[in-house]
Amino acid sequence: MKSNLQDKGIDDSRADLLTISDLSVRYSGDKPDDPGVLALKDINLKVREGEFVSVVGPSGCGKSTLLSTLGGLLSGYDGSISIQGQDIKGPHPDVGVVFQEDSTFPWRSTLRNVEFGLEMRGVPKQERRRKAEEVLKTVGLESFKRHYPGQLSGGMKQRVTIARTLIMEPAILLMDEPFGALDEQTRIILGEELLRIQEASHQTIVFITHNIQEAILLSDRVVVLTARPGRIKAVVPIDLPRPRDSTLLSSDHFTELVGEVWSVLREESLKGFAQVEGTGEEANDG
Repeated sequence: MKSNLQDKGIDDSRADLLTISDLSVRYSGDKPDDPGVLALKDINLKVREGEFVSVVGPSGCGKSTLLSTLGGLLSGYDGSISIQGQDIKGPHPDVGVVFQEDSTFPWRSTLRNVEFGLEMRGVPKQERRRKAEEVLKTVGLESFKRHYPGQLSGGMKQRVTIARTLIMEPAILLMDEPFGALDEQTRIILGEELLRIQEASHQTIVFITHNIQEAILLSDRVVVLTARPGRIKAVVPIDLPRPRDSTLLSSDHFTELVGEVWSVLREESLKGFAQVEGTGEEANDG
């Protein structure tokens, strides 16, 4: 029997890399009798090797909590997370994380920023330099290897951050709104760069974003979360041909996919808006 992905013309024969089972996350309250906030509830998801999966949802639904938990930055959750069948608790060498904030070291050149992780691992200078130069070619920054972050644009600095993570050869790359602080044109250009990088490296990526178009352009599947507590409401297969670029943004089928994802997300976004309005709080958890 064909799966839903096969019906959409998408290869689902690759091995499962990441498995999330019955994941629930609750933030503790400030007082002993305060039940706290249930951020995520009963998340079940499998991500295959080489797959690009985006997660969208209303503000405050727990997208960033999900990524932080997968990255080993949060503990005390219910359920399990495993990579290739091995349960993980805490930070793991097979998991790399890229955040929205600029995390380059201003006192180090592009090359030395990228080789930093290998330096911390004690990799000899000649080897780490060779690997850093290779990954800089992958992200298109080989001619800027001697520049410092203050000499780079915001988009370039984010590519340095991606390169610094890729050089560690993680099995899975987690990205939390990596282009969120950039203008729309730069986001689109960097989206194309990320597509090229992922195609060249066959990197498995879980990508958090508020931007539906960005999610559809980049992904094999888009996971839609409900309003808090975040649950998986739908998983939408994206059957756009690869390799891709931003010319797809104007295609009729792309517009249809945007409508499909928004039709699922709209009700949850209204609920999330009502939650925030009702409490007077800011939604700062994705």
